[in-house]
Amino acid sequence: MAATHPLIPARDAAHLLLAAQGLLEDPSRRTTVPALQALVDRLGFVQVDTINVLARAHDLTLFSRLDGYRPEQLRKLLEEKRSLFEAFTHDASAIPTAWFAHWKPRFERDRARIHAHAWWQHHFRGTDGARVVADVKARIEREGPLKSSDFEHPEKRGPWWGWKPQKAALDFLWRAGELAIPRREGFQKLYDLTERVFPDHHALPCPDPGAHLEWACATAAERLWVFTPKELADFWESVEAPEARAWCLAAAKAGRIVPVEVEDADGTVRPAYALADWEARLRRLPGVPERTRLLCPFDPILRDRARALRRFGFDYRFEAFVPEPKRQYGYYVLPILEGDRLVGRLDAKTHRDRGVLEVKGLWWEPGIKATRSRKRGLADALDRLAAFVGAEDVEGL
Repeated sequence: MAATHPLIPARDAAHLLLAAQGLLEDPSRRTTVPALQALVDRLGFVQVDTINVLARAHDLTLFSRLDGYRPEQLRKLLEEKRSLFEAFTHDASAIPTAWFAHWKPRFERDRARIHAHAWWQHHFRGTDGARVVADVKARIEREGPLKSSDFEHPEKRGPWWGWKPQKAALDFLWRAGELAIPRREGFQKLYDLTERVFPDHHALPCPDPGAHLEWACATAAERLWVFTPKELADFWESVEAPEARAWCLAAAKAGRIVPVEVEDADGTVRPAYALADWEARLRRLPGVPERTRLLCPFDPILRDRARALRRFGFDYRFEAFVPEPKRQYGYYVLPILEGDRLVGRLDAKTHRDRGVLEVKGLWWEPGIKATRSRKRGLADALDRLAAFVGAEDVEGL
C-alpha cells in the first residue's frame, strides 16, 4: 500500500502562509527600527515600486504589518545603517544586506542575459554600448554618486522603452552588481560604485553553486512554511525549478522537510512539502487579529497569483498596466484582508493637493455580505490608511 502523507486543511494552509509572512502578528505592536529590520528579515524582501497613486508599494506592505511604521525608518535601514540593499528578486526589492553575496551569481547571470536581450540593442541603438557603459562608470568613479538626470542626452525623457543610453547603462551596471544605490533623492536613485557603498560585502567571495542552492531553498522554505519546489524556485528567482526539486528530495530524505497534501480553498488536494515542524508551528500560532487591513497589490501573499487563488480563493490581477477600458476593477486595487480572509477589493487614490483619500470603487467577494460590522472594520482601515498617507478625509465610501 502506498504511503499516505499528512493533509493540511485549506484554512490551516492559509494560516501558515499568513503567519510565515507576518500577517498574524499584532500590527499595533511597537514599531522600532530594529523591529522593522526583523520584519524585513522575516519577509525576505519587500518589493519596491515607483507607482505613487496611493503610496509607495514598500511602504504599504510594511504599514499593513506595523501600524507605527514610517517611511523614514526604512530609509534609515537602507541609507544609514545599510543593513538593507536594493536589488532584484522577481522585481526591484529591499533585501537584507547579510545576503549580499548570494546576489553575486545573479549579477553574473543578469549581465549575460541583458547583453543577449533586445533591451540592450534597443537602448544603445546608434551608439557603442560598451563605451557608454564604461564612460558612465568612469564618471561615477571620478565624481561620486550620480542620478540619471545628471547625464544629458538629446532624446526626450520618456517611459521605460524611451530610456536614454546613459540611463540604460546605469540600470545595466546596477543589475550587474557594479553599481549600488546608496540613497534616493525624492524617488530618484543615486548610483555609486558597489565597493564604496558595501565594501565588506562586495569583498566576499561568490558562493559555490551548492551553497547558493542550499541558501536559496532553505531561506525560501523558512518564509513559506508550506511550498512546492516551483514556489521555492520562484521565491528569489535565483535557482531553477529542477534544482529546487532535487533540493526538496534531499531535504525530505534528511528529515528537514516532509511531504504533505494541501487542500486548496476550492477543496482540491495537491502534493507539496512543509517544514518538518509545521504541526508544532500551527499549534503555536497566535489568534487571528480582529482587524481589517488593506493590502498592497504587491504584498508577498499576492506575489504568486496562482497560490493566492489556491490558498484564499481570491483571484487577483494587478490592472495598472491594463488599458482602462479593459480593467475589471481599477488602476490600483487593494485586497481587503479581514482577519484571515480576503473578502473584497478597493480602488483608492491619494489627492495630496486636497488632503483626501478617495475610494474610487469597492467590490465584495461573492458570498460576502456588507454587514454593519464589516463596513465599520473597513472604515477603520481606511481611517488608518488616510492618516498614513497624510489625508485628512476619506471620500467615496
